Formats: sequence, C-alpha cells, structure tokens
Amino acid sequence: MIDRCGRNIDYLRISLTDRCNLRCIYCMPEEGIRQIPRTELLDTDEIVRICKVASELGISRIKLTGGEPLVRRICTPLVKELKAIPGICQVTLTTNGILLGEQLPGLMEAGLDAVNISLDTLEETTFRKITRRDDFHQVLKGLRAALSYPSLKVKLNCVPTFQSDEELLQVAALARENPLHVRFIEMMPIGLGKEFTARGEEQIKAVLEKEYGLMTPTEEKLGNGPCHYYEVPGFKGKIGFISAMTHKFCNQCNRVRMTAEGYLKACLQYQTGISLKELMRSGCTDQELTE
Repeated sequence: MIDRCGRNIDYLRISLTDRCNLRCIYCMPEEGIRQIPRTELLDTDEIVRICKVASELGISRIKLTGGEPLVRRICTPLVKELKAIPGICQVTLTTNGILLGEQLPGLMEAGLDAVNISLDTLEETTFRKITRRDDFHQVLKGLRAALSYPSLKVKLNCVPTFQSDEELLQVAALARENPLHVRFIEMMPIGLGKEFTARGEEQIKAVLEKEYGLMTPTEEKLGNGPCHYYEVPGFKGKIGFISAMTHKFCNQCNRVRMTAEGYLKACLQYQTGISLKELMRSGCTDQELTE
C-alpha cells in the first residue's frame, strides 16, 4: 500500500485490549480507566480475518500491543494463526513483561519472532513510583526468560521521566551485558504525558557518552519502526532513540494501527479512521473489508 505521501505501508499494529496490570503515571490514571466490555473487543477470528485481507494488500509485519496484550488469553493462539497467514513474515509483541515468563514457552512454540519489553528503571523503588505496582521482579523474570531464547530478538523500551542519570545509565548497560537493544522513547505531550517535561535525545545521548564513550550511528535496519540506533564501544547490543518531538519521523512512517475495538487508524495523533468491527459484524464481504 503506497499512501499519498509515497510511503509504503507494510506494518500493522494491533491492540488486543485496553486492560493493563500496571498504572504507569504517564499512561493511565491511578484508578484505571473505564474498560471496554469484552464483547466489544475483536475476537480471534475477526483479527485473523482482518490480517488475511491486510496481507493481500502488502502488510507483512504485525505487532501485538495493548494495554498489556498478555492479559488476554487469545495472545498465544493468535500468534500461531497470524504466522500461518501467507505473506506475514513477522509477528512481534510489546509487553510490560509481568506475564512474559510464564507465557513465553507457548509464544515461542507459536512462532513469535521478537519482543519489546517496557522497563523504565532497574531501581525497584523508582519502578514502584512509575508503575504504582510491585511487579519489578516479575518483569526481570520475563526479561531473563526472553534472553534465554537465542532465536528471539529482544528490545527494551525506556521512557525517561524523573529517573536519575545513573538509572538511565543502568538501563543502557543492559545492552552492554546482553544481546539486546535498549531504546529511549521520548515522551509525547498527549494524554497524561502532558504532565511531564520530555528529556530529549541529545540530553540523554550526552549522559550516555560521558559514561560509555562516543556513540556511532549505525545505518543497519534493526526493526519495523522509526528508531535510529548507535553502536557503543564494548556493548553487545545497540542503543536506540525514538524521538517523536526532537527528531520528527512522519516521513518514514510505514504503519497503520487498529484498536482493540477494531477501529483502524492511519495515525496515532488523530481520531479519524474507520470501524472494521462494525463492517464485519454487519456482514460485509472480504472485498468490502479490503476496500
């Protein structure tokens, strides 16, 4: 699919649920949110039908997200069904890691290609302040489980908020000691993110270079998204930055997004889109769904 800006859209991000077992301060109110009734969420058959149509249009990579996708029991069997669709070459998962340790064997058997684990700090007290939960050691267990599979590509996502420079250095050091990539994601001023002052890429990069030495940009393509990476002397993995505010990347966008309710959006920033769920549940044909 080539859009009006000449971008090749080959990547679909699917939210499986609005539910999450954390209450991160930049993402969700402490009391949680009004949850979507389960009957309003897309079921496995509906998601697979959409992905089959999308694959015929050129979508080749699918990311499963949430909320927290692993709180929904369909995640593992869905990965297996998506991997069986002709044209789908990669199925990946973004998770907070809490349930990853127990579910990863099934996910790997189903064919999961890669996992992104969200972890903003290696200090348990700071983790509790950010997430309002005490699941720090469960996340570390999930991370260790992911690293135990040599064939699984592992990335760690860190959103800098009020962490100290030392904490950010600790997170970055995971890429020195392990074959994973650490990505620092710039806070966007939307939703609860408006409450925080974003720490820009250049600021974080200066902190890292002071401790670990000069970081060299790499031209190697390491994922499906807009992250750009640096090599660091002595590191097994790479350090990446997703900098929506200071290094705008709309010209590189290659994705569309689907909410847990089946609402297809061309861009996260805007509310415009179309309800594929309404189309399917009103009896549309695959041709109508394709259009």
